[in-house]
Amino acid sequence: MKEGSTPIKAVREEMDELIAKLEYHSDRYYNDDAPEISDYEYDMLMQRLKKLEADYPQLARASSPTKHVGGKAKREAGVLVRHNVPMLSLQDVFSKDDVDRFVEEMRQKLDDPEFVVEYKIDGLSMSLRYENGRLVMAETRGDGIEFGEDVTANAREIRDVVVTLSDAPEYLEIRGEVYMKNADFDAANARQELLGKKVFANPRNCAAGTLRQLDPAILKERPLSLFIFNLQDVRGREFTTHTECYEYLKSQGVTVIDDYRVCKTAEEVWDAIEAIGAGRGNLSYDIDGAVVKLNRYSDRELLGATAKTPRWAIAYKYPPEEKETTLLDIELTVGRTGRINPTAVFTPIRLCGTSVSRATLHNQDFINELDIGIGDTILVYKSGEIIPKIRKVNHEKRPEGVVTFRIPDTCPVCGAKVAREENTADIRCTNSSCPAQLVRNIIYFVSREAMDIKGFGAVYVETLVNDGYLNDIADIYHLAEHRDALIAAGIIGKEKNTDKLLAAIEASKQNEAEKLLTGLGILNVGKSAAKALLHHFGSMDALMEANEEQLMCVGDIGEVSARCIRMFFTEEENRRLIERLRESGVNMTQSKTALLGTALEGKTFVITGTLPSMGRNEAKALIEANGGKVTGSVSKKTDYLLAGEAAGSKLDKANALGVPVISEDELKSMIETSQIKAYAYRGESHAITDTK
Repeated sequence: MKEGSTPIKAVREEMDELIAKLEYHSDRYYNDDAPEISDYEYDMLMQRLKKLEADYPQLARASSPTKHVGGKAKREAGVLVRHNVPMLSLQDVFSKDDVDRFVEEMRQKLDDPEFVVEYKIDGLSMSLRYENGRLVMAETRGDGIEFGEDVTANAREIRDVVVTLSDAPEYLEIRGEVYMKNADFDAANARQELLGKKVFANPRNCAAGTLRQLDPAILKERPLSLFIFNLQDVRGREFTTHTECYEYLKSQGVTVIDDYRVCKTAEEVWDAIEAIGAGRGNLSYDIDGAVVKLNRYSDRELLGATAKTPRWAIAYKYPPEEKETTLLDIELTVGRTGRINPTAVFTPIRLCGTSVSRATLHNQDFINELDIGIGDTILVYKSGEIIPKIRKVNHEKRPEGVVTFRIPDTCPVCGAKVAREENTADIRCTNSSCPAQLVRNIIYFVSREAMDIKGFGAVYVETLVNDGYLNDIADIYHLAEHRDALIAAGIIGKEKNTDKLLAAIEASKQNEAEKLLTGLGILNVGKSAAKALLHHFGSMDALMEANEEQLMCVGDIGEVSARCIRMFFTEEENRRLIERLRESGVNMTQSKTALLGTALEGKTFVITGTLPSMGRNEAKALIEANGGKVTGSVSKKTDYLLAGEAAGSKLDKANALGVPVISEDELKSMIETSQIKAYAYRGESHAITDTK
């Protein structure tokens, strides 16, 4: 068949499309720790590409995703280190026939092979190097072949990492999977929500993002775990089998894969895979399959590896388990950020060995997309994950009178109006004193981003709310009335600590009004918008009386933001809150010197990489102090990318979109010398540096 004929052309186009999708989703999974599709969907794309490449080898690319390990080492995540031993991926299989073929192939090539079947943990790969029993290096997989990232400092904070081996060979390198237990993941997300930060999609993303943090202290807030699953290299000791090495590692206190099984026949291997699958729902962590590997190291050496995978092991991926059930109700709860969370409640079914009766419906857009209503028949599934999901609605079984569910216009907790957040599908309660979000709102109000009341930590806020001292934001400025009781109860500490916090609260009354506006937590009104609004209107009073048209005259305040602002100030509860703050002496006006200049007015910046003399927060403050705006991602609306060393993917995107890239010196040259000096003399640069 000629190259230019229609079938070949169609195949080439499909392969190009598959490669583009796989490279995109691989980058999201390995490098951004933010996958957009399930593992199963990714695997199906990969299997389709492999089949096309087998059927049309003349069209296969040398750089195809089927021929290399996903991911690349990140310079910004740590120092790049060269692998002593490649950290390859495994060949995925999806059926009993595939497993049987692998076992039979091994039996034909080897003399009476033994197989070990064990869990495939859903986490991030890491190897540990020991010299004379001392941990000297921990590295991530990176590109799998040449380079990984040095994460030794973070690895030492992982509870399962043994730093010193008591009976050690000259050199030992072992490989494992860093993961997060489901209870630790839930606690990490609860903390993220409490602090008003973005929650993690799943334990794997959280573990990967945490391991790559530059600050090891973060691992104390988000505990990680580790299973060792392979011997990479050893000098000064010999091991005959994988299980012999496991027994040695266990004697040294090293945590290896749970419940591994040694098998001789294809039937035994499949029975072990099925047993793991049946029990995976009862584990305290996620697994996404079962690994079948040869036990004897001599057999492994004989077979070797391809450029991407070892020939002596496979990974069986469990198919998604799904069942139909009936939707009984949709419960609405309010998170600590005010977000309305819809949850499907359905007739209990068993999936992956556990009984499930609830699944998140995410938001109104997701509900609309499913076209789901109470009484519908729904298809619920798990795909190697603990959390059940709704795949679709069987509309052919829809009872008469069932309609698509709509989230009400009022908060289910306090009855206040709700509003949809700009550029998201999230619907939130507009009442800053809503009981469901009180703790989070106060934490944000006292944070550095807003009123910057130093020493007012999250633990103090939670205790003061629980003990009835704080019922809304304004109560903060009445805590001095309870000084003696606070000291007696030891809530903040002894007299010195209590007085120190009360003094910080008193000092915050003199903040610029933009900080107060930021602290109110109005939807779509962050620091930059608050600064622009108060610079324009001059006071909270003028802002409160502005209509939507007047609000939209302020740069970057669109129709949705203007509506959210008006809705907030229309609520009587919120107006009473402002009056109580005023009566307590909190400043309601913006000084004319709050903005140093307008050299960057109307310009949007993104900051990436390491700048020569400023931290990112410092650079952001400088830009905003001169009228500019800083966002987190590059788009066509970005005016400039401020780039330092190791700029990464944002630089690539800026170049692709034609966004001008500037250095720190070029930024400063855009601002008048007198403005830069004024900024420095105000002491803000020093204050920001101290908080990095």
